[in-house]
Amino acid sequence: MSDRPTRIVLVDDQTLVRSGMKALLEAEPDLHVTGEASDGAEGVELALTRRPDVVLMDVAMPVLDGIEAIRRIKAAGSEAHILIVTDDDDEQVVLRALRAGANGFFLKDAAPARLVEAVRIVATGDTLLAPPVARRLVDALLSHTHPVLKRRFEPLTERERDIVRHLARGLSNADMADHLALSEGTVKTHLTRLLTKLGVRSRVQVVVLAYESGFVRPGHTDATAITGGR
Repeated sequence: MSDRPTRIVLVDDQTLVRSGMKALLEAEPDLHVTGEASDGAEGVELALTRRPDVVLMDVAMPVLDGIEAIRRIKAAGSEAHILIVTDDDDEQVVLRALRAGANGFFLKDAAPARLVEAVRIVATGDTLLAPPVARRLVDALLSHTHPVLKRRFEPLTERERDIVRHLARGLSNADMADHLALSEGTVKTHLTRLLTKLGVRSRVQVVVLAYESGFVRPGHTDATAITGGR
């Protein structure tokens, strides 16, 4: 693992919000803010030129909103992990962000120390959603399931299906390795393959698809598990 600090880009149209987040994050020796943007278009440019590890992205912004900015960043092939930081917790906004490629969803009214924790979690590739948001999102997905989507899981091996179910429980790679008696490296290999087979970019998109298709349902998994695991 590299000893360099985690590089972060902040994208928010409110100067005071960016300043507060920057001060909070840069107080940590393992975190470094490498750029700031006041709208989604600037955010896309910085994400592609500064090559950050993590992008903190607001949703409602001028010029280009955060969700479209995420789509453009991901379409350009960026490997940055994107954490939505907003005060809008509507489940449809959350769902659109996750489908666009966001790795997590963080509410601005949360305790400041939680933001530092959230950045570190997302930087590892894990996903993060506040539990109340996760519960509402799962309920929304279950109320509009599309069984035809379940066909996308047919090419998966039984081991890959097990990993999808564990992802939906919110387990981290290390937890899945323990449960399945595999190495973390093997879990990562299975994850990479199932992402390709399902045609999605991130583990959180796997979980959204799994609930939306009815492949997993509460009772078989923890209904708040879309929070992702650490």
